Amino acid sequence: QVQLVESGGGLVQAGGSLRLSCAVSGSIFSITVMGWYRQAPGKQRELVAQITRSGVTNYADSVKGRFTISRDNAKNTVYLQMNSLKPEDTAVYYCNAPYSLYSWGRGTRVTVSS
Repeated sequence: QVQLVESGGGLVQAGGSLRLSCAVSGSIFSITVMGWYRQAPGKQRELVAQITRSGVTNYADSVKGRFTISRDNAKNTVYLQMNSLKPEDTAVYYCNAPYSLYSWGRGTRVTVSS
């Protein structure tokens, strides 16, 4: 059973940066695509970034050019580097595999103040 544990969130001022980590129990090498999602208050969860096993990435328009997703298959960890943060990035961030959808972790809260 794959378990997902997100960390690295916090309170940051607009324009600041955070780096999120997602530790995956078990090997992620076999998981073709990993992604980061976020859910803002009162909104549906949305996929903001994804990365294939070979490192091909794709981003939602709202974060393109500001967020960078990466994965370390040896460490079974997925990262999300978030730069130039905006108040509208405030949300709880989760990782998961878009084409497998394992049980959701608790997420990590990101709050961006203006």
